[in-house]
Amino acid sequence: MNKVLSTALTLAAGLVFLAGCQHLGEKPVIDKIATVEASQTQTLVNIKDVLDASNENIPTLTAVGYAVTSTQPGRNEAQKRLMAIRSARMAAMRDLAEQIHGLKVDSSTTVIDLVVQNDTFRGVVNGTIRGARTVRINPTGSDTYEVVLEIDRETIGYLLKTARVAA
Repeated sequence: MNKVLSTALTLAAGLVFLAGCQHLGEKPVIDKIATVEASQTQTLVNIKDVLDASNENIPTLTAVGYAVTSTQPGRNEAQKRLMAIRSARMAAMRDLAEQIHGLKVDSSTTVIDLVVQNDTFRGVVNGTIRGARTVRINPTGSDTYEVVLEIDRETIGYLLKTARVAA
């Protein structure tokens, strides 16, 4: 009888020991709850950032572009005028892109015997412009066109909110 009892106790102790090892491969329930809470907290922080962004004072961005009619390709004056307007619009778009995305400047200066031999620089802007609205197209002088574009506060606010939610 003692041998049977001893075997039963040994078997029970072994099962308890093995049951304790069962949770080694899994995270405890407390850790799982903490992970879910951290995820929900981050979501709430993102929502708060978006709502706070709507309270910011967002300016209207305005850009101006100019182009000369006489240097444009075209068969007649009407085509040259349209090409000048298109060129001025693209110049204004570039100005908006510089305001939004910044301008990357590459430069190189060569100095020999403390005298500048060559000084070059280049500005590059790269970005996408959405929501720009043409404010006006004016002839300025007899040979030049001016195009004014703007991106209003509401559009900028919408783009900021979209970018913040995506991040």
